[in-house]
Amino acid sequence: MGETENRWLSMTEICQHLGISRDTAIKWINKNNMPAHKIGRLWKFKISEVDEWVKSGGATEK
Repeated sequence: MGETENRWLSMTEICQHLGISRDTAIKWINKNNMPAHKIGRLWKFKISEVDEWVKSGGATEK
């Protein structure tokens, strides 16, 4: 596992990685169980968890 996959990403970084807006990310966290961790007021993401979630169909519209 590379250095990038091992670190925590911010909301801005995960949105850039996925090519989505902040509003879409919040919706996916709340409705589609996107893997995210709230640390204080900040959302943090493990890129490996998010990529696996996307691959398993977590981002598909229901």
